[in-house]
Amino acid sequence: MYQNMIWFNEPPKWKVDNGLLKVKTGNKTDFWVQTFYKFVRDDGHFLYQNVKGDFTVQVTFTGDYNDLYDQAGLMLRADDKNWVKTGVEYTDSEIHLSAVVTREYSDWSVLNFPDYSGELTIRMTRHGEAIRIQYLDNTGKWRLMRLGYINMPEECQVGIMCCSPQREGFEVSFKDFKISDPISTRLHE
Repeated sequence: MYQNMIWFNEPPKWKVDNGLLKVKTGNKTDFWVQTFYKFVRDDGHFLYQNVKGDFTVQVTFTGDYNDLYDQAGLMLRADDKNWVKTGVEYTDSEIHLSAVVTREYSDWSVLNFPDYSGELTIRMTRHGEAIRIQYLDNTGKWRLMRLGYINMPEECQVGIMCCSPQREGFEVSFKDFKISDPISTRLHE
């Protein structure tokens, strides 16, 4: 599953064991472009493959979220100024669902997630220029987290990401990563 993927900013420590990808982040890594903080960071860890056209990507992951902005999840990327990242992010001393859509500038959406069980499954679907982000709730139902727009080329990079903007050594484990044909365009089933 991970053998045909490429690291963008390979982390200092990582391994695959029985389908489980374990990553330990480098020091002060992140993906962010300008908005509010006025800096540009493109040194987060991203394991990807190139994908053409529409798709759904899904992964389940856990992490030792302890420091401000520790984050892990999925990423879709065209270049350093056009990308989407989504997953779990630790902010205000709590677990949040997080999504950042970057079109020259990054925006940031967070939602406090008190139902976090220690593991999360998320998926991202590309339908042309529309990107749908969903998470699997504790009852087994897919919940819409964000519906966004980003103009992407036909082929883009798709995979898992993790960052630790305030420290090094954030540990994350990913499993059941898969890329498939896109799910239905129906939002309200």
